[in-house]
Amino acid sequence: MADLYLASRSPRRRDLLRQIGVRFEPLLLRMLPPRGPDVDETPHAGESASAFVARVATTKARFGVEVLGMRRMPLHPVLAADTEVIVDGEVLGKPANRDEAAAFLRRLASRTHEVRTFVALACGPAARLELFSAESVSSVRLAALSEPQIERYCAGGEPYDKAGGYAIQGLAATFVEHLEGSYSGVMGLPLYETAQLLRQAGITDLP
Repeated sequence: MADLYLASRSPRRRDLLRQIGVRFEPLLLRMLPPRGPDVDETPHAGESASAFVARVATTKARFGVEVLGMRRMPLHPVLAADTEVIVDGEVLGKPANRDEAAAFLRRLASRTHEVRTFVALACGPAARLELFSAESVSSVRLAALSEPQIERYCAGGEPYDKAGGYAIQGLAATFVEHLEGSYSGVMGLPLYETAQLLRQAGITDLP
């Protein structure tokens, strides 16, 4: 029996939950036309990066509970997360194409940026929802990158479903000069904070 639903399509988040022995089922929210995504992941005008990442994760968790009711699924807690790369106060999302991925890497090279992951856990029926949340903030410095390095990296498929256009757990690990914070948080699900939420909600027997 599952401990919770994971409202995420990310294979990395699934692997991280399995790493700590959490039993879960994926809960896939709609992302594509014709009706559009279930959760708006577009930054609002004047919205800070920290407010944006919290809004997206919290909305996914809350809406996930509503989806359970609409689909007549068993009522388990819903875990959601959002990870964003932030530089100069600006959120760098997932690059839409090769040119944008390369532009992101040029901007991040030879400097330190912030990776912020917000985790939200929604428990109970929608009418009596209890929400638990936590945040992980890490600093990552990428090395100087040559144009050939950037072009070779962007020629592969790794940058295109990753915030900021790079994967710390993949080939881009060779670009990371320094990390201060949570490695799993940069991957997409900070395991320390997530385990704390699960213990707080009483839904796991983690040590």
